[in-house]
Amino acid sequence: MGENLFNKVWKLHKVKTLPSGQDQLFIGLHLIHEVTSPQAFQMLRERGLKVMFPERTFAAADHILPTDNQKRPFRDPLAEEMIRALEKNTEEFGIKFFGPDTDYQGIVHIIGPELGLTQPGMTVVCGDSHTSTHGALGAIAFGIGTSQIRDVFATQTLSMSRPRVRRITINGTLRKGVYAKDIILKIIAELGVKGGIGYAYEYSGPVIENLNMEGRLTICNMSIEGGARAGYINPDKVTFDYLKGRKFVPEGDEFDRAVSFWKGIASDEDAEYDDEFVLDAGDLEPMVTWGINPGHAVGITEKLPMLSDSEDREVASRAYEHMNFHEGDTIRGKKIDVAFIGSCTNGRISDLREAASVAKGRKAAKGVRALVVPGSRQVALQAEREGLDRIFLEAGFQWRLPGCSMCLAMNPDKLRGSELSASSSNRNFIGRQGSPAGRTLLMSPAMVAAAAVMGEVTDVRELL
Repeated sequence: MGENLFNKVWKLHKVKTLPSGQDQLFIGLHLIHEVTSPQAFQMLRERGLKVMFPERTFAAADHILPTDNQKRPFRDPLAEEMIRALEKNTEEFGIKFFGPDTDYQGIVHIIGPELGLTQPGMTVVCGDSHTSTHGALGAIAFGIGTSQIRDVFATQTLSMSRPRVRRITINGTLRKGVYAKDIILKIIAELGVKGGIGYAYEYSGPVIENLNMEGRLTICNMSIEGGARAGYINPDKVTFDYLKGRKFVPEGDEFDRAVSFWKGIASDEDAEYDDEFVLDAGDLEPMVTWGINPGHAVGITEKLPMLSDSEDREVASRAYEHMNFHEGDTIRGKKIDVAFIGSCTNGRISDLREAASVAKGRKAAKGVRALVVPGSRQVALQAEREGLDRIFLEAGFQWRLPGCSMCLAMNPDKLRGSELSASSSNRNFIGRQGSPAGRTLLMSPAMVAAAAVMGEVTDVRELL
């Protein structure tokens, strides 16, 4: 039998099996940001250690950046302290930093693929749970903790247990108004937020093959929300066309040789898997979360589930109490207060194009605070070249500077009180968007734009 990509890449990067039974893996690409790296740098200093391969580590600033004004010093003293620490640490240890004063500043999981740092066959780690994003290019990518960041700094390796691999096949043809975000929300709703524990997910099938790279990045980004350790898609022509010409990608004959290797790293046709899941997306409709985790999701025309039908009745009951929703309700028609378009899940140029196509010629509803936050400086520049910023501004949306923004509210962009937010981000946990009483509905960027202009959760297909 053949092998799947995950096991091929794992074997290529395995240094040895440790007495614990875990494998020691060489890490090809290490990405860091301002939140989880300071303690790891300090651990190096305390031990008199250097970063072993600084050329394999790249830094970005994203979580704490304000998106209304990035003039230094930042108004928030803690944010200024954190970015100064990252500047100092990267300079001291010889690490490339794409700071706010560069053309390539942005969310770490957007600039990695955008710059061509992420490539097929790599092992990629970052001190951030949504590192699974990078699997869209045929890499295996993991989020890690601060002590593991230290280990990668010092040794360029990690000790890990190899997960099993589940192939998720998506059949059918997506209908108009249905996007990659709807696919991943449906998968998580079906398999559950704990369904992927112990697994890496390989996404395959005709729907995946027909997605552009940005849609693939969205799907892999939220693998972690389904409990999976990683998520990836086999490299193909879409991957190669996306990477060609990017800043850190080889050129000419070297690119051709790289493509030959990338093709070989893909899963064999007769590869074995530990589990299989098949989804027919032909009837998939726009998805919206109703509760307090990404698995609490329904189609726009469906009713909210009855508690008696919930696998975890206690969590569902708490979700209804927090959201002030009721079993049997419809999600459609819920009045919103805030609309947020952005994040490492949906802050790319195609996301902004889809949202702008809905906002164009319309106005944000009275009382709705609508924010559009590009995922990187390059995304912002492209959007402005295409006039997307003007479309949003004319529609009454705020056009912001790049950053994580309201995805996790480690910056001034926060919900207030019990505001209800339509959000294109990845988590709807209690307090995630900055207010303990705030409420979050996850959906695609186009659905967020539709909710913003209508003032309530709306089926975007009616506006296209």
